[in-house]
Amino acid sequence: MNTLRGFVDGLPEWDRCAVMGVVNVTPDSFSDGGQWFDPELAVKHGMDLVASGADIVDVGGESTRPGAARVSEAEELRRVIPVVRELAASGVLVSVDTMRAAVAEQAVMAGARLVNDVSGGGADPAMIPVVAAAGVPFVVMHWRGQSIDMNNRAVYGDVVAEVVAELREGCERAVAGGIDPARIIVDPGLGFAKNAEHDLALMAHLGRLRELGRPLLVAASRKRFLGRVLAGTAGDPPPPARERDAATAAVSAIAAREGAWAVRVHEVHASADAVRVSRAIEGAARTEGAA
Repeated sequence: MNTLRGFVDGLPEWDRCAVMGVVNVTPDSFSDGGQWFDPELAVKHGMDLVASGADIVDVGGESTRPGAARVSEAEELRRVIPVVRELAASGVLVSVDTMRAAVAEQAVMAGARLVNDVSGGGADPAMIPVVAAAGVPFVVMHWRGQSIDMNNRAVYGDVVAEVVAELREGCERAVAGGIDPARIIVDPGLGFAKNAEHDLALMAHLGRLRELGRPLLVAASRKRFLGRVLAGTAGDPPPPARERDAATAAVSAIAAREGAWAVRVHEVHASADAVRVSRAIEGAARTEGAA
């Protein structure tokens, strides 16, 4: 167990693993089928996530499910900015989930305090300079290419070692581009150019990701590897919706126990409970050790 979560300059200091709730302002999300595509519904959903225990609300306007085609920059801005602005104005700590520098820049101007780029700055060469100039925290996720063909890139000799090495390179690029190291968060990119065995191996070795010396975000919510586990050897995997939420909360508990800085989830309540139970167990262990 590693309880050293680290803190991110520019964000609150939680005494436990934080919970990031997801608001997909898209018509084709893999997990919620466009339930929150309407901006008013998206804002209400974001507020509901906070009421359920979310510390951060992550707003995205472009699906990154396997095989997804990209939307235009104008459409992504139309989807995201009104939702970010309204949530931030209501006092919510908002993250923007985007691979585009222009969307990140306008979202920060609208009140977002964190940029969560699944490409880690790889999709848009302007992203790192924009984030550096804005002085906001930045998520560097492990990424090998766009969603349309990322499954073809799921080839590894040693997935844990390669993900750690590629994340280290991503962090170095971000720092070289002017982003303060104290504002960098890393994410192993579960499900992105990875199959179920790769995802499980990464979850089994979260401690190795701590070698990077940066706070860790774990985003396992409703993903394919959970469906594969729940299906067993004979059945079909449950759909990527609420049928995977209990498994997601189990991953949240494991991630928190392994020292993750935050978990990113669609259904917040169970994961919020899970990270708090994990924190209580940590506290009991420290108390016993000091006795």
